[in-house]
Amino acid sequence: MSHDRTAAARDLPANALVHKVNTIIAQANAIILGKEPQIRLGLVCLITGGHLLIEDIPGVGKTTLAQTLARLLGLSYQRIQFTSDLLPADIIGASIYEQQNSGFRFHPGPIFAQLILADEVNRATPKAQSALLEAMEERQVTVDGVTRPLPQPFFVIATQNPLHQVGTFPLPESQLDRFLMRLELGYPDERAEHDLLQGRDRRELLRDLQPVLSAHELLALRETALQVHVSEALLQYLQALVRHTRESPRYETGLSPRAAIALKHAAQAQALLMGHAGVVPEDLQTVLPGVVGHRLRTRSGRESAAPAAVAQQLLEAVPIP
Repeated sequence: MSHDRTAAARDLPANALVHKVNTIIAQANAIILGKEPQIRLGLVCLITGGHLLIEDIPGVGKTTLAQTLARLLGLSYQRIQFTSDLLPADIIGASIYEQQNSGFRFHPGPIFAQLILADEVNRATPKAQSALLEAMEERQVTVDGVTRPLPQPFFVIATQNPLHQVGTFPLPESQLDRFLMRLELGYPDERAEHDLLQGRDRRELLRDLQPVLSAHELLALRETALQVHVSEALLQYLQALVRHTRESPRYETGLSPRAAIALKHAAQAQALLMGHAGVVPEDLQTVLPGVVGHRLRTRSGRESAAPAAVAQQLLEAVPIP
């Protein structure tokens, strides 16, 4: 039955699926006012099959954005509040001895959902953070030597407070690299904040949202995005950008092959949503800040806090072929 639904979703015209995505963007923008570019990039990330990291100060709508996307995408959803006393078993589950059965029985943790909100992920210790690594990379978890697959599709949307705030533990590079994109929301503009102050509570609006896209349609949309044409010239441009980060003395380490693949796939999804027949340089430039901003470090060893500035420097240094 599941295979039949996936096949039926795959048979939908691409423009019908894209229309549904645009409906999601419009409805989400009515909740998170004035943040349409970030909402669109967040959907590009999920369509690509990647995980999303939203970093900003408390109170600007990071959790609300994650909850909005979960409701509109019709995915099973679990929120995990990361704290300093969180244990890996609190995330992935544990085997508990049951006397009536004279044996151990695995009790799955909240990680067994299609969309996980890892709220304030950098408030947990590195040991708890590491519980996400296998899940994010392999879409599975291993407990007591037994590997258990996670639901498909599987996404992690993590929120992170700025590292200068009290009680935060920096995410290691290995975990940061597993997030396809990092976004920042920032303060709303004056008009959006005025509407927020006059309007209904965001939590009330969230309760009114209904799914627009099914999980099967989301998987079909991912397949469609991967088929968007990427020309040889565009690939050369992408490789030139990646090569510059590896050769320039500005950066401590360059972009990895995983980052290069993420750039390509994100640009394909962006091109699909923009209605382009193939990926154009503007598609690549649009997704670049979100994909590379958390992966590049300067020679001083300090991670850049402004992904847009990092991307702009990179784009200015590498001309379009």
